[in-house]
Amino acid sequence: MSSMTASATPDRRGSPFAGVFLRELHGYLITPVAWLFSVIFLLSAGAFTFYLGAFFERGQADLDPFFRFHPWLYLVLVPALAMRLWAEERRSGTLELLMTLPIRAWQAVLAKFLAAWLYIGGALALTFPMWLTVNYLGQPDNGVILAGYLGSFLMAGAFLAISECLSVLTRSQVIAFILALAVCFLFLLAGDPLVQQPLLALGSERVADALSGLSLLAHFQAIARGVLDLGDIAYFVLTIVFWLAANTLVLAARRGG
Repeated sequence: MSSMTASATPDRRGSPFAGVFLRELHGYLITPVAWLFSVIFLLSAGAFTFYLGAFFERGQADLDPFFRFHPWLYLVLVPALAMRLWAEERRSGTLELLMTLPIRAWQAVLAKFLAAWLYIGGALALTFPMWLTVNYLGQPDNGVILAGYLGSFLMAGAFLAISECLSVLTRSQVIAFILALAVCFLFLLAGDPLVQQPLLALGSERVADALSGLSLLAHFQAIARGVLDLGDIAYFVLTIVFWLAANTLVLAARRGG
């Protein structure tokens, strides 16, 4: 992305938060790796929707096949995008520089998160031709489609918050990616029989129920069906807040150390 030294140095004309945010966002707009994220996301979303999702064969004017593959795209692409957020700063030594600047840990964490989330939101917004296509072909329930976009954006934020937090634990971007992929996969399938059945077989019903409630996939699917339950929205918001808070505590501990 943008150089780590630049991203760590706040803009003197504004607040330290704005300086980090704008430099991170600028890095996403000029770096080939970031643009590669958008290209892969758009091409994969289109291919999965029209081919694997049998868009035309279904004979229904909706975007259900489109949103169905979002969790799996984000599972790989978001950790790949976020793995360098802190790992690269630790590797290059610019994290120590950041810690000496007049910026609070939570500001740095939130600035990096919002810049990356905004970029992902921009990539998601570029899929609007699909929305236009289904409206041209039929009369879809646009309320359900809008809910699907909202759920997708919130889910991407949850994946991003998890990945950013894990990125601060290591100097290696590869390790950060693998850690984030593993943890996101666990949260994604927490309510799936693949995870539930072994726990139930061991008699851990309470643990199974608790994990089921943490399933990213279940909450996303509920929103994508057009049911905007406050519980599902609160789940994503609280997940984001929890992992950003954990990231802040780790970063603050490094500053204190």
